[in-house]
Amino acid sequence: MAQATTIGVVVGSIRPDSINRKLALALGALAPEGWTLEHIRIDDLPLYNQDDDKNPAASVKRLKADIARADGILIVTPEYNRSIPGVLKNAIDHASRPYGQSAWAGKPAGVIGTSGGAIGTALAQQHLRNVMAYLDMPTMGQPEAFVQFKEGLFDDKGRIANDATKQFLQKWMDSYVAWVQRHTEQAAEKVAYV
Repeated sequence: MAQATTIGVVVGSIRPDSINRKLALALGALAPEGWTLEHIRIDDLPLYNQDDDKNPAASVKRLKADIARADGILIVTPEYNRSIPGVLKNAIDHASRPYGQSAWAGKPAGVIGTSGGAIGTALAQQHLRNVMAYLDMPTMGQPEAFVQFKEGLFDDKGRIANDATKQFLQKWMDSYVAWVQRHTEQAAEKVAYV
């Protein structure tokens, strides 16, 4: 029997009716058996202030603990002004500090998002990949998924309604699963070798 895998999901929008939250939930339905996608809360974090590094808020401690428990990270984000939302950057900064104590380091990651624009969230994803590279998060490069949101993307139960889109996203999820498995196995081999 395969070992259970927990993926921490960070949605870059804090709107309850966010289309990216809906996409994250729909992706959860495409995950294989034994995989759990747990949403990580970011809406209650204070604005990052380096002076708070020595005494972080309870919400920041919870954020870092949730990330630490995850086998991988999936970020599902909208694009704001050709970049990532401030609330997402704030969460990234909190969990990466203080210097040398980043919760993100080594976590295999995937990036995806949806928006109404023709190029989906391409620029936000590229900016996010730059940040994740600095944070030492091995991030899946291919396939990329820039999902253009249109009415009817989700059915009334929150599943992907269009068969072609569902097949595309299933392939993306399968690739992400393989990515996390490969990096988890490599990390286990390193530990066993040491």
